[in-house]
Amino acid sequence: MATERLEFDGAMGARLSGVLHVPDGEALGSVLLAHCFTCSKDLHTMTRLASGLAEAGYAVLRFDFTGLGESGGEFVDTTVSTNVADLRRAALALIERGLGPCAMVGHSLGGAATLLAAGDLHTVRSLVVLGAPLAPAHVRRLLADAAPAIEREGQATVEIGGRPFPIAQSFLDDLDRHPAGEHLAELGRPLLVVHAVDDAVVRVAEGEAIFAAAAQPKGFVPLLDADHLLSSRAAADAALAAITTWFDQTL
Repeated sequence: MATERLEFDGAMGARLSGVLHVPDGEALGSVLLAHCFTCSKDLHTMTRLASGLAEAGYAVLRFDFTGLGESGGEFVDTTVSTNVADLRRAALALIERGLGPCAMVGHSLGGAATLLAAGDLHTVRSLVVLGAPLAPAHVRRLLADAAPAIEREGQATVEIGGRPFPIAQSFLDDLDRHPAGEHLAELGRPLLVVHAVDDAVVRVAEGEAIFAAAAQPKGFVPLLDADHLLSSRAAADAALAAITTWFDQTL
């Protein structure tokens, strides 16, 4: 298995940074990974999935959304809609590389963005969401304390995961533009929902709601003894096994 840098222009014009994992031999298909809110492509959740799927024979692209990780742009200018647009640009970068994509995996808010982007990505034949909320507006609970300051000043700094991030009113306004699950029944692609039963960040009821709203074919895998970020190797391995099996069956 080899890795290579893959850069491309994001939806807002900034240069986005990605890492492409290329399997030994001919790829079975290609997978685009979308990381969680304020995370990056280098979070262990993404690197373990990318490496594992590549070992299973898939080409995998993990990348940083605008304003995060090694990508350019300003985080304060981003919204869920810009994340969706960045996903489309990432898919185009894979297509130009001759690799698809034919599948996507989205984690947490990245999962919500993946479900929104999938409708316009006609090469994508299978989807997985990991610890994802039914609607992007779920993230408001992380921003509740700062909401008055954001509304008063236009933006405010919010501590998320022990790090400060500037959140603008435009981000909050955009959350309300995305319906709660109305698009799921019309995805037209197999969808696997993977969710930690004891997830304290995005409750398992959110994953159950996604599963209930989606049309067949669909699957639901509850992860035991796992947290939102799949911090333990056992949890990461369990998620990887479920996702690999799903793609082997649906691609």
